[in-house]
Amino acid sequence: MEGQTPGSVGPPEKPPTTAPTLSSTGAVFILLKSALGAGLLNFPWAFYKAGGVAPAFLVELVSLVFLISGLVILGYAAAVSGQTTYQSVVGVLCGPTIGKLCEVCFLINLLMISVAFLRVIGDQLEKLCDYLLPGTPPALWPWYADQRFTLPLLSVLIILPLSTPQEIAFQKYTSILGTLAACYLALVVTVQYYLRPPGLVREHHPSLSPSSWTSVFSVFPTICFGFQCHEAAVSIYCSMRNRSLRHWTLVSVLSLLACCLVYSLTGAYGFLTFRTEVSADILMSYPGNDMVIVVARVLFAVSIVTIYPIVLFLGRSVMQDFWRRSCRRTWGPQEPADASGPWVRMLLTVLWVAVTLAAALFMPDLSKIVSIIGGVSSFFIFFFPGLCLICAMGIEPVGPRVKCCLEAWGVVSVLVGTFIFGQSTAAAVWELF
Repeated sequence: MEGQTPGSVGPPEKPPTTAPTLSSTGAVFILLKSALGAGLLNFPWAFYKAGGVAPAFLVELVSLVFLISGLVILGYAAAVSGQTTYQSVVGVLCGPTIGKLCEVCFLINLLMISVAFLRVIGDQLEKLCDYLLPGTPPALWPWYADQRFTLPLLSVLIILPLSTPQEIAFQKYTSILGTLAACYLALVVTVQYYLRPPGLVREHHPSLSPSSWTSVFSVFPTICFGFQCHEAAVSIYCSMRNRSLRHWTLVSVLSLLACCLVYSLTGAYGFLTFRTEVSADILMSYPGNDMVIVVARVLFAVSIVTIYPIVLFLGRSVMQDFWRRSCRRTWGPQEPADASGPWVRMLLTVLWVAVTLAAALFMPDLSKIVSIIGGVSSFFIFFFPGLCLICAMGIEPVGPRVKCCLEAWGVVSVLVGTFIFGQSTAAAVWELF
């Protein structure tokens, strides 16, 4: 199927080249874990920027419709195109030019996300060392407490081994652990609001309201950054044993509703606890010597460690596709090494970890470009799924009314994705300069 134009796409095929092994429960947990990432820390701050709980909830509920729709469309597009990766689905349905644009955006976005994840892990390790070495300035910490030692050590001993498996179905085991760790953070934020432990100072603040309509829209990048499981949707769908569209829709709805619950609890109670004093990283708003918060930091670092291999798997699939095309152009059908073979896979995995680790250690703080990551993610949540739906309507035989409705929804998704990308990117560039 690779290299076909949209008009030459045949009937749906079984996408995976190997026997699918992923159960429905495993698919739910991988989708859920893909979405429960570093964005969880930013949601209370996003609720503050939106002007309170009510407007933030409204934006979240409207976004949820498009988020679920995007997942369903991607599963349908994978079945129609017969492809097993996000970028190849877009390339077959929308043409090679759009496919290459998707690959570039895909790779850049996943690299930025990986760097952001490592920075979050590094920050949690630093706070843990600060707790274990009370009263000692960071400049006097022993060498083994330095982030430049702890983060590479964690990457080599834990992250790299978790990232080497060939199939994404392997991540179902760590995804359960990561999901529980993220849920613990939501539970802590909720319980701390009611218990009011010593050291947690809360003052009464008047009700907030959005300063302008643009402040409400500023929540969209955080939502896109938080709910970005769409990049993994095609790979998860193609690994499932039951790939009927109705079943995939149920998996998508359950995953995002559970994710929405965790995000909403964290965002609402984190905002209600600190109001205008809420930090962009909710854990930074709590006392550093509270054991409950220390455990939350450790478990959240565990949560990020379990999602990093999923992001790496997706980025590696893009590089493997590039490897295959380059080998075909140079050697023809006699490829020197299989792109899915263990040696190539290990080489690309080590390269990805090394590049993102170096960037995480030496680049400046990435908190100001979270909106850029969220803006680029809107392409994969709204723009490309909408485009795939429009193109698929020229292939699949459907009734004229259904076709018109689906094409209209595809156009709306494309326009929404373009708007979010433009608005969030412009706002992020304005803050940087």
